[in-house]
Amino acid sequence: MKRINYLINVLAVLSLVVLFSQCKGKTNTEDVSTQKATPTLSGMKIAYVEIDTLLAKYNFCIDLNEAMVKKSENVRLTLNEKAKDLDQQKQDFQKKYENNAFLSKDRAQQEYDRLAKLQQDLQNLSNKLQNELVTENNKNSLQFRDSIDNFLKIFNKTKHYNLILSNTGFDNLLYADKSYNITKEIVDGLNARYSSVKK
Repeated sequence: MKRINYLINVLAVLSLVVLFSQCKGKTNTEDVSTQKATPTLSGMKIAYVEIDTLLAKYNFCIDLNEAMVKKSENVRLTLNEKAKDLDQQKQDFQKKYENNAFLSKDRAQQEYDRLAKLQQDLQNLSNKLQNELVTENNKNSLQFRDSIDNFLKIFNKTKHYNLILSNTGFDNLLYADKSYNITKEIVDGLNARYSSVKK
């Protein structure tokens, strides 16, 4: 009886050993096939571009910004001039009204209505000019983005990067080896391309 129990235990242990070895073999082959199917990062060619530096040194971007600053300044001056003129007219109206300089209440009301219309016109002009600035700024952003996209397509024909990341402060990359930084190369290439287009 003891001998039969002993044999059953030995057979159970042997069957468990065989079972585990078969399972282990299957997992190893599954791991190998999974490793073959999943691409690894070790073969990828990766780089990054510092966007702050690009914005500060790309001549096309600098020109766009200068044009927008001039346009914004012109809008501000135009609106300030008109607002100053309107304020002067309001002050004149107030003095005339206080000194009973209007021939009639109807004449005073007409002048008041005229000034109110000027105020509304100025507000409409301000909205229109601000909207134009926003529209132009959006158009400039698209042009800027397109110029970079088009350049990178040409640039990458010879460089063969799998991935080029953008980095703005700590927004995207918390750490990257400086050897992956291609900002200067990109800025130099963009500026060379932009100056040849300008000529």
